[in-house]
Amino acid sequence: MIKKIVTVSLLTAASGLVMAQDNALQAYGLTFSGAATLASDYRFRGQSQTENDPALQGTFTLTHTSGLYFNVFASSVDLPLSNGKSAHLELDPTLGFTTPITLGQIKPNLDVGVAYYNYPSASDLNYPEFYAKISFADAMIKGDVLTPSISYSYKYGGTATSDVMGDDVSNWNFNLAYSAPFADTGFGGVASVGYTKANQNIYGNDDNFVDWKAGVTYGFKSVNGLTAELDAVGSTIDGYTGAANRAVDAGAMFSLTKTF
Repeated sequence: MIKKIVTVSLLTAASGLVMAQDNALQAYGLTFSGAATLASDYRFRGQSQTENDPALQGTFTLTHTSGLYFNVFASSVDLPLSNGKSAHLELDPTLGFTTPITLGQIKPNLDVGVAYYNYPSASDLNYPEFYAKISFADAMIKGDVLTPSISYSYKYGGTATSDVMGDDVSNWNFNLAYSAPFADTGFGGVASVGYTKANQNIYGNDDNFVDWKAGVTYGFKSVNGLTAELDAVGSTIDGYTGAANRAVDAGAMFSLTKTF
């Protein structure tokens, strides 16, 4: 309950700041945007971060006209550590740069940056991750987006994972995501597949796995910026039992997101 109260407080305070500062920021070429989400589960690359329980989340982004941006993602989590502690809040700052590029007649959008996965009550889990992705708009039909991406961390899982494995863990993730509208119905489809490869066997009995997601979205016309999403998610991670196995097994999740 405490972790949800903290998350709600962060979302409320930040959303108030967005509304108060929006006009002043525009004079400096800056734009504030954000989103609040209530989800039945929080899955990161197919793995539940809440032991399959609901999560409250918020995303806040400050963007400059140059393409430079600063983002903060907040979420309730439930991640137990081997030392008996648990992480109940995730608060991830990200610094990135986005710009259109030209590839022949195609003009996708390039996005590069570094994210810092941060857990205030369990700093042993903290670690940085570098990423790059290219988004192709109208790739196959009008309104769709195809996004291949790559991410790398040289200390995945922080010192908590390093202590257990006896050395730092490097980790690569490759992902392909796609979204498309279903004409003008308000409905849309989303899908993604990812491949993760580490230098040690930290995923059950293996050093790699595949994760996937397929779902349907709906944008409410009566409430601007409100979207519902229903997904099937899962991974190929094996070797776990009980709650740990349910956290990586195939399942369904539902979320409501309000942008502002």
